[in-house]
Amino acid sequence: MCGIVGILDSERVNQQLYDGLTVVQHRGQDAAGIITSDGNRVFLRKDNGLVRDVFHTRHMMQLKGNMGIGHARYPTAGCDSRAEAQPFYVNSPFGLALAHNGNLINAEPLRDELFKQDLRQLNTTSDSEIILNIYAHELRDAIGGSSLRPEAGDVFQAVSGVMERCKGAYAVITMIVGVGIVAFRDPFGIRPLIYGTRQNNGQDAHMFASESVALDVIGYERERDVAPGEAIFIDMEGNVHKQICAANTRYNTCIFEYVYLARPDSIIDNVSVYKSRMEMGKQLGKKLLREWPDHDIDVIIPVPDTSRTAALEMAKDMRVSYREGFIKNRYIGRTFIMPGQAERKKSVRQKLNAIEAEFRDKNVLLVDDSIVRGTTSSKIIELARDAGARKVYFASAAPPVRYPNVYGIDMPSASELVAHNRTDKEICQQIGADKLLYQDLDDMVEAVSSCNRNLKEFDTSCFSGKYVTGDVTAAYLELVDSSRNDHAKADGDKGELDLSEITDVQAAQG
Repeated sequence: MCGIVGILDSERVNQQLYDGLTVVQHRGQDAAGIITSDGNRVFLRKDNGLVRDVFHTRHMMQLKGNMGIGHARYPTAGCDSRAEAQPFYVNSPFGLALAHNGNLINAEPLRDELFKQDLRQLNTTSDSEIILNIYAHELRDAIGGSSLRPEAGDVFQAVSGVMERCKGAYAVITMIVGVGIVAFRDPFGIRPLIYGTRQNNGQDAHMFASESVALDVIGYERERDVAPGEAIFIDMEGNVHKQICAANTRYNTCIFEYVYLARPDSIIDNVSVYKSRMEMGKQLGKKLLREWPDHDIDVIIPVPDTSRTAALEMAKDMRVSYREGFIKNRYIGRTFIMPGQAERKKSVRQKLNAIEAEFRDKNVLLVDDSIVRGTTSSKIIELARDAGARKVYFASAAPPVRYPNVYGIDMPSASELVAHNRTDKEICQQIGADKLLYQDLDDMVEAVSSCNRNLKEFDTSCFSGKYVTGDVTAAYLELVDSSRNDHAKADGDKGELDLSEITDVQAAQG
């Protein structure tokens, strides 16, 4: 997962982009970047690190212009170089920049096509650079030898070309120097992208972001989600153009956005993330009472932060005391997206500390949003026992994660998933709980769809093994497995080209 933002305004947008990235920082803590344009030149700053560490006053002053895009990246295998940080930029046609959230499942054949057929050289291993170069190639084909004609649909023709060639999940924001901003979403709508506006000195300002909360914080009003297969083009005069650029579009929003990825105050595809987590808690509470009516739970304690909403609703419906038993260190990153197992294990103890009074001599039900590797769960159960809990039960607001996600969430190798090829009883033993309860997949789908009945299907691949794009092969899954295990991440990609010297540029148009 990554966080992306894009803004076109009548005034400088550097501070707005910075503020937007800080709001979606939870989606990626590995690298950050902003590119802006004054209509003639582009100004780029990107580097590894958190938003607050990448951008200093001197960098912000150099980011001139009333149009720009930003990106916050999370770590993936082979992506530890500054050269992999986004946005990416090419200077032809016009000058194009791109920020992308998602993952292409046909990246390797596209890489070959770009070099042999489109005659374009790639400098990184990122599939985002592939999308940018395909878009640049398709846009040049669309305009031919003339200038770009928004009224003739040149922009949308190029996006259609991207959607025909690129398979997988992608939410994309592009900036065309002197032309405008274009945002588009894959035909299945797997990764989120929200559009909003606000009035600024009598003119409309336009913003796109991965989550609606980024619009809220900066003062934009959420207009709607970019639809699956849709492109929205804002020209330099602020005119809005939109078009569906793919056939057979449908909503298959990634359900893990609601489980864990998104902030609870976000609204994605007209579903309140907060309300969906409330419903997950209700469904989980019903299952527990149905399967264990004579339970001996004294207290329900959430694993902060994403499980609080579900745990509170469980406690309310089950009429069991709800308590905050863990104090969280806010200066430790999300363990789910940390690159190595050793670092994750160390961070769990640094991140959480138990309040002994809430555990001593009690039968405790710990509630978490999900269980991925089981590393965090087992350590948290140890913390509860060390704090004096008599029994420690564990509940997951999501079903067992048994399969890799190939659509932009860097879940580990299948063999490193604690639920892979294990029964619930074996998982319980593995994490050291006295009892384990998982959410049923149908109940989780119902929890989210109950907030928006127009959503009938979701991408649930990491739970079900069913990949909605229909073109994920066993060979591809083997490739994913070999590239995502912790050994691969520890080795990294030592041979990649380092373009760190050009991360701060002022490039002339074209």
